[in-house]
Amino acid sequence: MKMKNAFTMIELVFVIVVIGILAVVAVPKLAPIISDAKMAKARDTLSAVRSSLATERQKRILRGTFTQISDLGDSTYAFSYFDNNTNLPVLEYKIENCSNGQTSCWTRVDATHYKYMFSGGGDAKYKLDKSRLVCDSDAADCKKLLK
Repeated sequence: MKMKNAFTMIELVFVIVVIGILAVVAVPKLAPIISDAKMAKARDTLSAVRSSLATERQKRILRGTFTQISDLGDSTYAFSYFDNNTNLPVLEYKIENCSNGQTSCWTRVDATHYKYMFSGGGDAKYKLDKSRLVCDSDAADCKKLLK
């Protein structure tokens, strides 16, 4: 008598039910973790841009050039190049502007204004002022990215 090595239909249905139960329990617990990760990414980006601005200011001083940084991006990227000079990247990777309706992302409003769109609504606005990226909105909005 030959025995076949295979799963029965009942075993397969049981496994699918167990996976479904695990998914129902796990998904609600992952939502806050995803939100926290997006906020951490926004904080890291803000910190990296500010660090890059400080470095570029110091480089300009050492070269004897005292011109202010006047722009960090373009219509496609919130943070791409200093003053549209492709030889001077702000970050190692470019940060794309938010698309319409997109949240948890950065966008360039104009040459000196940038904002972060929160996933729960609202935004934190920043202004490029004297080669520094400073809060240009309600302090509570900016503090969300500093926690």
